[in-house]
Amino acid sequence: MDHLDGNVLAGPISDLLEFEPTTAQGQCQSCADIATLGQALVFGPPMGFVARCRNCDDVLLVIVESAGRKLLNMRGLRWLQVRDPLEGDHAGTPRHD
Repeated sequence: MDHLDGNVLAGPISDLLEFEPTTAQGQCQSCADIATLGQALVFGPPMGFVARCRNCDDVLLVIVESAGRKLLNMRGLRWLQVRDPLEGDHAGTPRHD
């Protein structure tokens, strides 16, 4: 099977990253709690932003801004679910096995 280069991901990734982050739902890698990002405990500047699980206090994600670049680390999330804005509130909930 022939492969494509990573440039083919530009469209799908751009579509995925256009969402309202506070309503995105994720699962904590450590305790399996499922909550919206808006429910996370966030500690902020000047170091960047660290979002912690509301249930177990483990780190869900880290955002660092430095020298005109941004770094997003989401190692603490098992998955992150965002709604397709074209589907509205009638979209089904995907399964995360």
